[in-house]
Amino acid sequence: MSKLQIIQRLTDPGIIAIIRANSSEQLVDTCEALVAGGINAIELTMTTPNAIEVTKTVTTKLGDKVLIGLGTVLDETTARLGILAGAKFIVTPVTRPAVVSLCNRYGIPIACGAYTPTEAITAQESGADFVKIFPADQLGTKYIKNILAPLPQLNIIPTGGVDVNTAPEFIKAGCAAVAAGSSLVSKEILKNRDWKKLTETAASFVKAVKSARA
Repeated sequence: MSKLQIIQRLTDPGIIAIIRANSSEQLVDTCEALVAGGINAIELTMTTPNAIEVTKTVTTKLGDKVLIGLGTVLDETTARLGILAGAKFIVTPVTRPAVVSLCNRYGIPIACGAYTPTEAITAQESGADFVKIFPADQLGTKYIKNILAPLPQLNIIPTGGVDVNTAPEFIKAGCAAVAAGSSLVSKEILKNRDWKKLTETAASFVKAVKSARA
């Protein structure tokens, strides 16, 4: 899969599910439930035990049905191991130029964390494909509109506090996609293994974003 094809799938339907779990045991089932709901991009954070091993397991089992990305990446070694395990995109909480360079070398899209306009343009000029504005709920959609007015070249993915109600507003504000964590993959769902509810929640996100774009 080419980098352009990966970017197209990240932005359509435009929802990246973030999984932060205390155990890796349920992650395959979690990914399958999200895919059933129409979400094809999933970020496994490095704070999850055995994240790289799980990346390999899920990509082997589900193949092109899903794009598995590795998140909370802080160094080149972690990024490279994730890519070799099958990760199709990398997410950093801050801008790490060395990690950006490695991803560009491998043809893997990368989203870099930023908060201010200066941080956002630094990420973009470093070669990041997307700017992860975090925490998005503290800044809101007006901030997104304001930052895109002088910097329309930014491909922004808001992260942190995005839910099924605010996701459409972020899309309307000009975001390339949205990323959702606990509002989509909650601890309760993981604890109860309620995959049906997860699929339904995922489908609600997809419907909301598609409606916003229409």
